Amino acid sequence: MDTSDPEISFDENGICNHCLSYDATIEQYVKRGPEGWAELEAIAQRIREEGRGKKYDCIIGLSGGVDSTYVAYVVVKKLGLRPLAIHLDNGWNTEIAVSNIENVVTKLGIDLYTEVLNWEEFRGLQAAFVRSGVPDCEIPTDHAITAVLYRVAMEQGVRFIMGGSNYATEQMVPRTWSDGHSDWRYIRTIGEKFGAGPLRTYPHYTFFDYAVLWPAIKHMEMVYVLNYFEYNKFEALDLMKSELGWVSYGDKHHESIYTRFYQTQYLFTKFGADKRRPHLSCLINDHRMTRDEALAAIQKPPIAEEQAKIDRQFVLKKLGISDAEYEDLLKKPPISLWDFDTDTKYRPRYYYPALRLAKVAQNPVVSFKGWFVPRARGVARRIRRKLGGA
Repeated sequence: MDTSDPEISFDENGICNHCLSYDATIEQYVKRGPEGWAELEAIAQRIREEGRGKKYDCIIGLSGGVDSTYVAYVVVKKLGLRPLAIHLDNGWNTEIAVSNIENVVTKLGIDLYTEVLNWEEFRGLQAAFVRSGVPDCEIPTDHAITAVLYRVAMEQGVRFIMGGSNYATEQMVPRTWSDGHSDWRYIRTIGEKFGAGPLRTYPHYTFFDYAVLWPAIKHMEMVYVLNYFEYNKFEALDLMKSELGWVSYGDKHHESIYTRFYQTQYLFTKFGADKRRPHLSCLINDHRMTRDEALAAIQKPPIAEEQAKIDRQFVLKKLGISDAEYEDLLKKPPISLWDFDTDTKYRPRYYYPALRLAKVAQNPVVSFKGWFVPRARGVARRIRRKLGGA
């Protein structure tokens, strides 16, 4: 990590805030050893019991990438669950990613549901993010994935979503590079301001959905499978290649052509942000790579020159952005989510009343005793004092 993150700080030993946060997060959230696996098994048992009589007992997202593929393997082969795999087709899949998905669902014997986005609508939103000058132009895809996972889970009557995110290899990305994934107000604002057009079919969710509806009313649970055991990505790769016919597509998240362009060109050129820094830093902190090995790797260009030309031409043409416009966009001053009045900055006025109502709906008896009864007693005391004083 370096000062391409303007918020980076170092302690007296030269250790940056990202590494310090990494250690604290691992200690708090990652369960390793027999205890971690036992806890995951207990969760799986609860899922199996709730899923009796249903076609599926959980939902998994499947991109064709490393983490989601390994989660599918663990969920089926190790935990014995019956997932429905969900894939979001945003129009940017590589042929390798498509092949990986087909191999995984076939060899694991699981059903696949694919949500195909309205291309004209989604292209307009992606182009609006690029034109806006904000750093994280992956938000439209990431937000839609989450929306589809929860929507399909509710349609299937399933409470559990088995997530592929993990703290061992997916931390340390600065918020100055990536923020606002759950902020529908932010996404809608970018779309309206930079010409996305009406978003009539785009899968989305609101602040109320993820803060109140899903956890407190619907009791939905996101289980991050890879945080319950020693996740060695290199060993996982070998296993997936031998048992699932999985094929590598290059660096992290390069199963998408757009993501490859975004990480290796747009973000790299406009913001000086190299996504390999946090990715490699996580591997160092997880003792999967030495710092010298990572420093040597990052000296190489993020992508081969010829592939970069092909990706740029393909992506810009598909988004409807000319070379001249793109060059002008790269020269404009960067902005961020914090330049907009969004839910990430200011919680909606309805948040706390809605949260209280959600808690009442979740457990009326406890809510009645914990909130109404003390207030009723307080009112009664004030009445008695007034009557006594009179």
